[in-house]
Amino acid sequence: MIGIIMAGGKGSRMKLAEEKLLLKYKKPIILRVNEALSDSNCFSKIIFTTSPNSPKTKKLLQENNYEIFDTSGMGYVEDLNLVLKSLNDSVFITSADLPLLDSEIIKKIVNLYGLSNTWTTILVTKKFLKSLGISSNYNITFENQICNYTGISMINSKKISNLKNIEENYVIVDDKRIGFNVNTKQDYDLLDTT
Repeated sequence: MIGIIMAGGKGSRMKLAEEKLLLKYKKPIILRVNEALSDSNCFSKIIFTTSPNSPKTKKLLQENNYEIFDTSGMGYVEDLNLVLKSLNDSVFITSADLPLLDSEIIKKIVNLYGLSNTWTTILVTKKFLKSLGISSNYNITFENQICNYTGISMINSKKISNLKNIEENYVIVDDKRIGFNVNTKQDYDLLDTT
């Protein structure tokens, strides 16, 4: 399985001059996410997607000799589609704004993956996010609960040619290590209370 860290977003909801993924939670958030994937020992390699939206993040990754896949930065779906077309393997996708991510939760999620599923998306319930003091605008109803995307998916890229008409398999994992996305300054400030 290949680990993909999506690191090409604008981070516009943060409304800060500094790039979101370089904000520190003991170390830059993007390096914490990489450490979690690396320490899990679940991946044959880890690739970061970058774009013109985050030049300082790309520079940090280059300085640390991480494997980079450049995208246009037109949008998450477009960037993801581009990287998936270049692969022919099982893929673990995570957004790079999960500062609490660790190797144990990654192992737990990877164990949920079934090759028979083309796409498995990990959700958290809106009720759980609210208990963390976080909100999200990206809701989906699953198993009679309002849920939110975590930014984590597992994909069998051998089975897809594009991202249209793909049947997603959903799994709810209410865990702060994957529910705590840093999308706003308020989210970042909440990190000190976790």
